Amino acid sequence: MNRINKTVILLGAGLLTACSQSHNTGKTPVDYVSPYVGNISHLLVPTFPTVHLPNSMLRVYPERADYTSDKINGLPLIVTNHREKSAFNLTPYQGDKCSMKPVTAYTYDNEELRPYYYSVYLDEPEIGVRFAPSHQSAVYELDMNDSAPASLVINSRRGALRAEGNSVKGYQELDNNVKVYLYLETQQTPQEILAVTPDSIWASSSASGHNACLSLNYGENVPELNVRYGVSFISEEQAEKNLRREISNYDVDSVAAAGRNVWNEALGKIEVEGMNDDDKTVFYTSLYRTYERPVCLSEDGRYFSASDGQVHDDNGKAFYTDDWIWDTYRATHPLRVIIEPELETNIINSYLRMASQTDSLWMPTFPEITGDTRRMNSNHGVATVADACAKGLTDFDVALAYEACRRGIEDKTLAPWSGKPAGELDAFFKEHGYIPALAPGEKETVPEVNSWEKRQPIAVTLGTSYDQWCLSRIAEYLGDSVAADKYLQASYNYRNVFNPETKFFHPKDKNGKFITPFDYNLPGGPGARDSYGENNGWVYRWDVPHNIADLVDMMGGADEFNKELNRMFNEPLGRSKFDFYAVMPDHTGNVGQFSMANEPSLHIPYLYNYSGQPWMTQKRIRQLLRQWFRNDLMGVPGDEDGGGMSAFVAFSMLGFYPVTPGMPVYNIGSPKFEHAVINLPDGKTFEIVAENCSDDNKYIQKATLNGQEWNKPWFAHEDLINGGKLVLVMGDKANKEWGTGVGAFPPSASNI
Repeated sequence: MNRINKTVILLGAGLLTACSQSHNTGKTPVDYVSPYVGNISHLLVPTFPTVHLPNSMLRVYPERADYTSDKINGLPLIVTNHREKSAFNLTPYQGDKCSMKPVTAYTYDNEELRPYYYSVYLDEPEIGVRFAPSHQSAVYELDMNDSAPASLVINSRRGALRAEGNSVKGYQELDNNVKVYLYLETQQTPQEILAVTPDSIWASSSASGHNACLSLNYGENVPELNVRYGVSFISEEQAEKNLRREISNYDVDSVAAAGRNVWNEALGKIEVEGMNDDDKTVFYTSLYRTYERPVCLSEDGRYFSASDGQVHDDNGKAFYTDDWIWDTYRATHPLRVIIEPELETNIINSYLRMASQTDSLWMPTFPEITGDTRRMNSNHGVATVADACAKGLTDFDVALAYEACRRGIEDKTLAPWSGKPAGELDAFFKEHGYIPALAPGEKETVPEVNSWEKRQPIAVTLGTSYDQWCLSRIAEYLGDSVAADKYLQASYNYRNVFNPETKFFHPKDKNGKFITPFDYNLPGGPGARDSYGENNGWVYRWDVPHNIADLVDMMGGADEFNKELNRMFNEPLGRSKFDFYAVMPDHTGNVGQFSMANEPSLHIPYLYNYSGQPWMTQKRIRQLLRQWFRNDLMGVPGDEDGGGMSAFVAFSMLGFYPVTPGMPVYNIGSPKFEHAVINLPDGKTFEIVAENCSDDNKYIQKATLNGQEWNKPWFAHEDLINGGKLVLVMGDKANKEWGTGVGAFPPSASNI
């Protein structure tokens, strides 16, 4: 049976299992997913076409720079760090044994990639490849040609391998003394086993060291090689158990069909009916991206933790890691609160386990398989806990979570990209309520400060103000009114760096004086790190998500606030794109000085709801979705850091967004779909109906919530999670009366 026919059978089998979701189109949610969207970057890192099951340990993608690359480097076995690192490599080979290499770069053609299936034709050796993953194991089918002897070269890159019969066991060393283990077997028995290095080849059943490779040679006239394997972070034996538990044969089609069903179950938690298939592709591809991480490391009730280098029992609660929280706390975690509450609870429990497995008990910020890398700024793990508490997800030790969050903020340095204890910079912050910037010409002397990442004084001051507000919410949940009040007052520290003359957040030196002269467009240093962090002053001007009402007052009232919002979307870069992006490569996806490509911007289009112009939020959201998120290879404007930006798209296309994680409310925008249904875990549903919805009809004329007239540009989490129906009547002209009355504005810290 040829590869094309097998694929047809596979797709047909999947359709039979999910026809109830097809709405007579013959397509299920996963059919709308295009992993290629965004595979060519506008400037920085592209998306990767990842093949995996939702939040599963085993992830792969073709190893190439981006979609424009005309070669792939061997065949992948597991990604060990989102978009950055992978382990092991499989190279099918036909030809002279003396010409084998540890990894072969293949030209390729006819690639087909779905979340649960991958196929490609390696056109120079004329080898067809088909692949399907399970959670901790996977299967390859390799269609060889009859022109030369067939071999498989398996590379551990930095580790050891040994072969016995038709199986190979081994490990690869990762960072921080972490190892990933492999058990691989082929349906065919090799005739010969060789060790391979870049310089030599010899008969051996074992290999170790850099690029430690074994070649399994099967002789001539081998039309097909079938490979299955398991991976583990515990042991080789566990890797074999994982394979045996999940995959019982070498049938790519059956594994892919099972994976297809898993994906339809996950993506089917939200059903949408809209104007065109492109909208559905953008939506379901975005939703797929939110399931790429964190990944589950539980293996038969046990897990390896890099926090202490030990294997632990998971006690029935799966363990997750690989989550860049700075990127994902804003929307990815809040989305999981709605559609995957058990998963979100397990993730928070995993954070607490990580913290408890260290002497410091610091809440993680960038937990990865190899440990917490403490990247970016602030300590936003606290936001995931505050949001869960505010929305009723408390199946974890909240008191322990509070203490881990408190220590992460109080006892760890606030200096970005650092896991060192608090030092003099932190003592200054506690006394003065802001991070001081270096004066012009002043040299850095604080040892906690990273030489490249700098102090990022405004980003850290604003981010920590929000973190302290989140801490106050957890303290209030625990009934500690003294701590709640203390941290609530501290959450106003953003006021200490607000310049009332310019109405920007402006860096101050240690003497309390604003740094002058100062350019908010290009405020100094690569990525503006001398003052902000990856974004300039125009973006950080709005980074007070917990207290927008106070920011409106600081700006001089609603009219001034709206004027400055509009000004940002229209303000030119002030220099050539070459000069601007040479310094600000993360500040892309520009609409004026607004950056659609970086996470601190995601909430900004919704801020008109707080200042009496919700129709401008509706206009901006529709414009931004149309301009920057499309069904094409450049359809993502910036780095997609594991669901952060994709969750913004999913929320915004549904028609609402969580501006303030930790506050149980959602801002209403402008839905892209005529009808959406969120299937809640308890069997209830929340519907969003957008009557007359179209590209032109993006403005809300009137609304009802659960049958009652609704004249607010927001609704409560309780309204959603209890099940209900939001009906929005759309039109092509703004209704400037809707959502603007007394008491209509969304709540903020200063008015709840």
